[in-house]
Amino acid sequence: MNIINLSVQKIFNKKHQIFAYELLFKDSSNRDTGLSDSVRGTSQLIMSSITSPELDKLLGKKSLGFVNIDEFTLTKGILDVLDKDRFVLNIHEDIKLDETIVNKIIQYKKRGFMLSLERFDSSAAMINKFKQLFNFIDIIKMDVALSQPENLEKVMKKFEGTRIQLLAQNIETKEDYKKCQDLGFHLFQGYYLDRPDVIEIIGPKEAAQFIILQLIKIIKEDNTANEKLEHFLKKQADLSYKLIQFFNNSEKLNVKVESLTQVINLMGRQKLLRWLMLYLYSELSKNPASKTLLELAIKRAESMEADASPQNKDKAYLAGMFSLLSSIFETNIRELMNHINMDSDITSLVLDKKGIFAGSLMRAEQAEKEYLRKIMIANFDKLYTTDLVNTLECGGIPIDKNKIGDKK
Repeated sequence: MNIINLSVQKIFNKKHQIFAYELLFKDSSNRDTGLSDSVRGTSQLIMSSITSPELDKLLGKKSLGFVNIDEFTLTKGILDVLDKDRFVLNIHEDIKLDETIVNKIIQYKKRGFMLSLERFDSSAAMINKFKQLFNFIDIIKMDVALSQPENLEKVMKKFEGTRIQLLAQNIETKEDYKKCQDLGFHLFQGYYLDRPDVIEIIGPKEAAQFIILQLIKIIKEDNTANEKLEHFLKKQADLSYKLIQFFNNSEKLNVKVESLTQVINLMGRQKLLRWLMLYLYSELSKNPASKTLLELAIKRAESMEADASPQNKDKAYLAGMFSLLSSIFETNIRELMNHINMDSDITSLVLDKKGIFAGSLMRAEQAEKEYLRKIMIANFDKLYTTDLVNTLECGGIPIDKNKIGDKK
């Protein structure tokens, strides 16, 4: 059984009523890891959060869940399956705000999500960093322990009378609480009010990768095959159960679920595909490079999609994603491709690097190698000899032992 530890801390309003819970993923040693330290950790937390009876009972009908987000979670579609009426996207204070990230934040706001800023220290540097987002932010979590008193008061006045709610974070004593109430904070959080509890959530079982890949294939290639989708979903009872739970928790429809086909029709294929991709991400190996490999696969897929003719763009994207599956899932790629009977153009590329997408793949790989070569040269002095030897040998590149240590 896959147990996920979730740290939850209460957030209170002025009437000392529970307004929300801050949710934090914990590793097996019960240490805070943040939301997105790994693809697996991120996806498991979100997947468990949206389908878990334990968390559903905790949040109830009125309370919200704050989930911490950074550049990775914003740009990889992981947040797309969250219920905008149930979860607040809590923007990490160290986030790097380039144009892409700012646009993503605004997009989620336009979709109806509430946004908050984490550990706002009230400094001029912090104000300057986030000023471009203030029109979109709903809650600022002001760290009263890190903020200078004079800066704290200035920020309070700056946002007085605006739509932004101010949350006093890190309230440690009764005196802190009284001072924050007098300053006019709307929301309150800290050890004085509530210490985090760790709850156990039963995470998704090891999903059948082949079944999920088949579902993705059907959604991508057959616009009428709802019966096929239902057939494959029924092959994995746990997957079907999680899908129905997700549907019940996220869809504001007064309907009783009578069949999987009904759920598929009401959700729509795009949302179902996003949910399946998230489920797939949550089954990634514990390989420490899995996050980087996934990002590489997405970049490669986007590059090949851009290269392809209009009628082949979807296939080119899938071909790029599948070209790295053997590394991500640590499985025999021929067995995987034979099992799912993928399109012949995609199969030829993945297995033999042949076919209509071969040139595009070669260009993408060359660009990747050039970038990695620059990284290798820039960091060569930091590498250990044993690491280099292991990398070359595992990659099938023989080393002439007689040359090691040769100064010629």
